Amino acid sequence: MSRRILALWLLLWAPLALADAPPKTAYNPKPAEEDLVLPMPGGAEMVFRKILVPGEGFWGDPQRIVQVGDGEGGIFEGLQRLQVSGSFPEQKGRGYYLAKYEVTRGQFVAVMGMDRLLAETGDSKLQSELAGLQGDSLDKALAEPLVFVPWQAMREFIHRYNLWLFDSEHPERLGSLPKAGDSPGFLRLPTELEWEFAARDGLPALQDGSFKDSIPFPKGKMTSYAWYLDNAKHKLRRIGLRKPSRLGLHDMLGNAQEVCEGLFRPELWQGQPGGLVARGGDVGTQARELRSSRRTEVEIFSWVNEDKAMREWKSYNTGMRLAIGSNVVRSPENRRQLEQEYQTYRQSLRPAMPVGKTLDNLVAQASDQLSSANEQLSKVLGQNENLKEELSRIQQDIDKAQERLDFAMRESARSTARDLLRSATDLGRDYFKLASFNTSLEKARRLAELSTRHQDLASKIEEQIAIRAQNIDELFARYQEDLQKLGEFTPPHIEQALQALQESRLTDRARVALEVIQRQLAQYRDLRRTDSAAWQEDFKKTFSELAD
Repeated sequence: MSRRILALWLLLWAPLALADAPPKTAYNPKPAEEDLVLPMPGGAEMVFRKILVPGEGFWGDPQRIVQVGDGEGGIFEGLQRLQVSGSFPEQKGRGYYLAKYEVTRGQFVAVMGMDRLLAETGDSKLQSELAGLQGDSLDKALAEPLVFVPWQAMREFIHRYNLWLFDSEHPERLGSLPKAGDSPGFLRLPTELEWEFAARDGLPALQDGSFKDSIPFPKGKMTSYAWYLDNAKHKLRRIGLRKPSRLGLHDMLGNAQEVCEGLFRPELWQGQPGGLVARGGDVGTQARELRSSRRTEVEIFSWVNEDKAMREWKSYNTGMRLAIGSNVVRSPENRRQLEQEYQTYRQSLRPAMPVGKTLDNLVAQASDQLSSANEQLSKVLGQNENLKEELSRIQQDIDKAQERLDFAMRESARSTARDLLRSATDLGRDYFKLASFNTSLEKARRLAELSTRHQDLASKIEEQIAIRAQNIDELFARYQEDLQKLGEFTPPHIEQALQALQESRLTDRARVALEVIQRQLAQYRDLRRTDSAAWQEDFKKTFSELAD
């Protein structure tokens, strides 16, 4: 009897348990709770998943600094630590939206039309394949990823889909779009960082420590999650046939590689701009090459040697996946709020963020990497009691290396500060002498008007002014370089270096020069740029009448 009651209870509750999941369609073959479904022309759909990022503030949070790339990957996958961000505020944090599946042929047809698909691909095989298909057979054929269309056609598809959603005569189309304030989001391609953060399973992976793994699933189960060379044999498959990631995304690795926003650069954010950048591998990628960090350049135009001409490039294995983003500045009030929040951010979190550091400060990088290694070692230590003694010795070695690095950073910051003060003091001296020469030149010119024998004196003073001005330019260039170098150290090391100078025996000019350094160093750390004209004027006003 009890089994019958339980079975009846399950039958009654089963529909309710699935109430939050949208219905199964050709555009969403694996519906799930929390799917965000946007309408498309002709009854088609585009499905998105919310990707949460750590931290609550707009400007930044230490938890948002993630390591991307792969130390064992290709030359374009160097390890970097960057801050991931979210376009939309959430109840506890921020987030962005990424399409659950790759854009399909059917979705392109819904916006652009069948004739446009056939014209853009120029694929007679596809035309014969689609001819005569109807109903479910046609839906399945159109459910493969959109590939073999040129870049401009991809751009036009995104543009026209946005315009369709934003049609003022159909306000209901905006109903499902997430909002930032009062402003709905808009469709675009994901950035590389957004894409890789999601490919690595995002927040859940950060929480369980698997974010740095090369793939987001067990290697032995790769076939269950991805289409790649071994199981796809260069043939694309319909969306949704493989298991989703923990974030509910399908085919992030394998099937079609996916273009991201921006041009390909040798590193994620720097280097020579090239063609398009595609992520994730495809049906021609070998299993050992499939990883979340994989980056490939895709031509926009390519030289075809047989034709001796440049042609618009079409790739058989390159598709796209859309994201939903928003503008940063949406109103004057929104901008004022960001400005107010920035004042707190720049004084607290910003110096510790990647944007507040430089890749050129190798000592600072080494210290940061040692800190990260220490954290990982502590974690392993807690999980392996039998290795406690050996791991403790390694940890002691890391601690000693950290101490030596800290000492090296302190000494390097002090040395840089001394060089900076020397340049600033010399600048003060030259500005005073330049002002004196200008005063003398005015007197010499007045005397020359009374007697020609004073003309040689004026000429000699003008020569000295030119020499002094050139010295000032050279000194100021060296001063800016030293100030930027000092500004890349951590705040404690900068403060220690400046404090050491204050406590040393200084001339009056050097003491005033130190005050100028502190002013301009604070400006540089706030804005991350120098202001040559304003800083030179600051020196001129400060030192023109200051004799030592």
